[in-house]
Amino acid sequence: MTPTAATLAQVRSSLATGRAVVLPNPAPLTHVITATGPRAVNEAKGRPPGRPVALWAHHPGTLRALDPLWDLTPRCRTLARWLLAEEHLTVLLPLRPRATCPAWLAPAEKDGWILLFGARWDPLRAVLDAHPLLYVSSANRTGRPPAATTAEALAMFPATVPVLAPPPGPDTPREAVPRQATCTSRGRCARRPSWNWPTSTAYACPTP
Repeated sequence: MTPTAATLAQVRSSLATGRAVVLPNPAPLTHVITATGPRAVNEAKGRPPGRPVALWAHHPGTLRALDPLWDLTPRCRTLARWLLAEEHLTVLLPLRPRATCPAWLAPAEKDGWILLFGARWDPLRAVLDAHPLLYVSSANRTGRPPAATTAEALAMFPATVPVLAPPPGPDTPREAVPRQATCTSRGRCARRPSWNWPTSTAYACPTP
């Protein structure tokens, strides 16, 4: 049987029950896999359950909660918020030493750095807005490139992982457009070495 894309209702139901789902992005970004818990994301990708994942910083409340934890100057904190909210990049940011972090941040933290995913596509708001706290990663099984199309995602993931097709409309991604995963911008803190996340690009921020 040929796998088919899930409906919006099926995707919302899966997220509500803690399962991972694959969501589309506008060109030139590839698809992502997300869930309300990091374990579901890692298991769907075929990775160990404890692997770090990005926190999806799509909700204003999430950014407000994280803002005082970043080890950045006020100017660079503003830059970080802009990169996430306006440029929709994935951003790697340093945490303040001995900062008291909420438990839900732990899956996105390693060696004093947190990985935040900033993409927010308006057609997905019906899915995202119901879940202020989501964990996210590129939509691929371990060792394979991220899915660039709905067909690739359906072929890569088991039927237990719903795949949402791009909604119809002027913003619908064109399948022929070359795709790649979002780049990662890294905020550099002079006090300690950075977490070397793949494909990261540093922007220098002076230490407070």
